[in-house]
Amino acid sequence: MENTSTFGRPADKLVLIVDDDESVRDLIEFIVKKEGFMVEKAADGEEALSKARSASPDIILLDLMLPKFGGFEILRELQSDETGSIPIVIITGRYTDRSTSDMIKQEPNVRDFLEKPVKPQILSALLHKLLRTQPPLRR
Repeated sequence: MENTSTFGRPADKLVLIVDDDESVRDLIEFIVKKEGFMVEKAADGEEALSKARSASPDIILLDLMLPKFGGFEILRELQSDETGSIPIVIITGRYTDRSTSDMIKQEPNVRDFLEKPVKPQILSALLHKLLRTQPPLRR
């Protein structure tokens, strides 16, 4: 019998994946679903904001290079009342120097920072840690 008070089930957690590159979105979705999480996806900043507000995800995986709104604008928007408590993991393909990544990590709802290409085991471990869920048993 597992102690369910300390860990939640991935199936109860919704991950919003925001990336304008469909192949990247699909790859991250594959990793996230394999861990048992529910997935919602957005291809640009506008869609990301509306889905963050309507779906209330448990965590947002946010690419910083987006059409319509840049990732930084979205980061600011997501700190508004209704979405301000949603943890965000920044995923970026652009080389980010330390001062920039440190600056981003200062944002109140940013929990971590991953560079592309995303390594499945790192993303999986991070999601389970941040969402306090139990990874599925591997057969």
